Amino acid sequence: MWPPNSPDLNPVDYEIWAVMQRRVYRRKIHTIDELKQRLIEVWCGLEQSTVNMAIDHGAKDLIRACVRAKGGHVQAAGPEARALIW
Repeated sequence: MWPPNSPDLNPVDYEIWAVMQRRVYRRKIHTIDELKQRLIEVWCGLEQSTVNMAIDHGAKDLIRACVRAKGGHVQAAGPEARALIW
């Protein structure tokens, strides 16, 4: 059985937000408004190749983790998930 619309299988939750976090915090953020602006700038500046890679690589790891968890919750993608499920 496949979990319908599982948020655990969303590469944005893991891959894209990790990329965004690294890019947003390259410079120190001083205010909430500055944080909001940086988030918008980074989101708008994401290259399609970054999104494609997150889907191609991250989704595969998430799907494997979900299958290993028998449809249960998956905590992390990438090396963290592989350590938990392999």
